[in-house]
Amino acid sequence: MKLLLLRLSSLGDVLHTLPAMSDLAVSRPDVEVDWLVEPAFAPVVAWHSKVKNAIPFSLRTLKKAPLTFPAALRQLRNTLRANHYDAVLDSQGLYKSAFLARLAGAPVLGLAADSAREPGASRLYQQRFTIPWSSPAIARNRQLFAAALQYPLPDTRPDFALAPRRRQWQDQSLAEPLAQLVRKPFVIGFHATSAAWKTKEWPEQHWMTLASRMRVSGLNLVLPAADEREHLRVASIQAGADNVLALPRLNLETLAMVMSRAQAFVGMDTGLSYLGSALGLAGVTLYGPTSVERLAHGGGQQINLQSPQSCAPCGKTRCPLPEAQNGRILCQEALDPDRVWSALSSLLESSDL
Repeated sequence: MKLLLLRLSSLGDVLHTLPAMSDLAVSRPDVEVDWLVEPAFAPVVAWHSKVKNAIPFSLRTLKKAPLTFPAALRQLRNTLRANHYDAVLDSQGLYKSAFLARLAGAPVLGLAADSAREPGASRLYQQRFTIPWSSPAIARNRQLFAAALQYPLPDTRPDFALAPRRRQWQDQSLAEPLAQLVRKPFVIGFHATSAAWKTKEWPEQHWMTLASRMRVSGLNLVLPAADEREHLRVASIQAGADNVLALPRLNLETLAMVMSRAQAFVGMDTGLSYLGSALGLAGVTLYGPTSVERLAHGGGQQINLQSPQSCAPCGKTRCPLPEAQNGRILCQEALDPDRVWSALSSLLESSDL
């Protein structure tokens, strides 16, 4: 059977789909999978051995150049139909993913209206499956794959199948200045989120306090600085702690190579935290406005901390409290750095890192 999978974005959503791919590899080895995905996340898709071809296609780019839209869709349609898929699985449940799924000219499987993010998208599917919203994101994907592709739902732990990649990256040499940055034991911190979710960001002062605790234990705190805003945040944190190092802008695979050398990570509810978890790193993930029950990846090396603030999790991208007008996000402030350090220390000690 030849299957086209659609999960276009984001990084976290793509990563949350990998365990379902691992289930499929075991339960249906006869299924050959191509994956249509935004170009930024095509490397992640290609890391999984079950994926034969990652097919990059950027709706985001086309929105900026609408005159090229019809030609790009025709080209995609021709490419997909030339592959002669037996079926298409849209695991995203959006109008845009459902529309692209139809271009392949094969029966489309997807979420039922009561399970899709955009219920109307289900009208474009030939087969629909109800998956409870109460299940965490990873479990929902595993349930959908099992129902759509007709195999028993495994009761095993989620397998991201990235351990071989991590070992490979650990064995590869890093060029300077990266090699110098990771020479000393370090924890990597995912301190920034998208502009739409600034309510997820932990206060800079808390990062300084955490770095000070780490310094006593001989650890550096390494922080990505992919754009000007992140550079400014890192510079502010560095002003309060001399063991904070800034990474230059890196592509996703090079960043993953750096992450593979970390003793652990601390991060917000972001795609990079989920990448760290998927790579098998010990880690502490902090949840303020979003829910740990809906999103977190469990495991013996993961500690997920929900804010104790009474209004958390609210699920809102903009904090409605008056303090937010002065840049204060109370649910993130309530995640005390000493509590985070205690959780991180327990992971470091139990892992003998």
